[in-house]
Amino acid sequence: MKILMIGGTGTISSAITRQLAESGHDLWLLNRGTRKDEVPASVRQVIADIDDENSVLAGLSGETFDAVCEFIGFVTEQVERDIRLFRDRTRQYVYISSASAYNKPAASHIITEGTSLANPYWEYSRNKIACEELLMKEYREQGFPVTIVRPSHTYCERGVPLSVHGPKGSWPVLKRMMEGKPVLVHGDGSSLWTLTWNEDFARGFIGLLGNPKAIGEAFQIMSDEQLTWNQIYECVGNALHVTPRLYHVASDFLAATAPEGYDLTGNLIGDKAVTVMFDCTKLKRAVPGFQATTRFDEGVRRCVEYLFARPELQVEDPEFDEWCDRVIEAQEQAKKTISQR
Repeated sequence: MKILMIGGTGTISSAITRQLAESGHDLWLLNRGTRKDEVPASVRQVIADIDDENSVLAGLSGETFDAVCEFIGFVTEQVERDIRLFRDRTRQYVYISSASAYNKPAASHIITEGTSLANPYWEYSRNKIACEELLMKEYREQGFPVTIVRPSHTYCERGVPLSVHGPKGSWPVLKRMMEGKPVLVHGDGSSLWTLTWNEDFARGFIGLLGNPKAIGEAFQIMSDEQLTWNQIYECVGNALHVTPRLYHVASDFLAATAPEGYDLTGNLIGDKAVTVMFDCTKLKRAVPGFQATTRFDEGVRRCVEYLFARPELQVEDPEFDEWCDRVIEAQEQAKKTISQR
C-alpha cells in the first residue's frame, strides 16, 4: 500500500513507521523533520509544516494514497484542513483520537467503542471528541472515508509511564525511587489501568489500513493486561532493582495543589484516576489474530535500559521534586494535627 503519515516519529507512530517500512510498503512521512535521522532509509520524507497547505500540496506533487494517517490533529481546524487537502487524495483517512474521550466516569468500567464520549475535566479530550464528530458527519454526508482510532496509555522506550510526574518527564520520579524517597501515587493505587507497548499497538493499527471493515468505524487498540497503579510502580521499582516507597494522595488534592504547567486535573481526574478495562473485541474481529504480547514488566525494563544508556534524557526537575516533598509534608502534618485532637 501507499501510505502517508502526518507525523510518524512520535511515541505511537514511530513503531508503525518501522513496521510498515520493514513490510515493504510505499511509506511517506509528512512532518517538520525534527527526527529525520530516526526514519528508515526506504521511507520518503516530505519536510513541511502541515498548516502551510500550499507547501504541503507542492511537496506531495499531486500524489494520491491508499491511506492517510493523522497523528498530530488536536483541534477541529486541523481536521477541516485535512479534509480539504485529502478529500480526493486518499481511500482512507485514519484519525488518532484518544480513549480519554470516553465519559469520566463511564456507566461501566468495561469500555467499548460504544461507550459515550464526554470529558468535562480535560479540554484535550473535548477537542478530540469534536474532531471525531466532525469527521463522522463528513463520512455520513459526504462519504469521507474516515477510520477513528482511540489509543489509551501507549508507551515506548523513550519514557517510563507513570501517573504523577512533572513536565520534564519520568526521570525525576525514577531518581526519587533510587534515592529511597517516597513517590506520589494518586488515590490508594488500587484503580486498574492498561499500558500498551507501541510495537503491539502498531500491529493492530496496521491491520486496519486498507481494511474495508474499518471505514466509518472507531476502534480502540490496547493490551488485555490490567494492572493497579501500585503494581505499575512496583514494576518500575523492580526494573530499577529497588523497592519503591509509594505515598498515596487523593487525586483531587494533587490536582488542586499542582504547580502551573502540571495538568493533573486532565491527566488524573479526566483520565488515569478511574478504573477502566478496555474490550478490544471489535478490533480483533476486524484484525484476526491481533494480540498484544508485551507485558508491562518486560516493556518497562526496556524503558529503564534505554534511559540509563542516554544521560541526555536524565533531566532533573528540582521544582517537581520540591513539590512532591511539600505535598507529603502537608499530608503528614495534617495527620498529626487531626490525631492530636
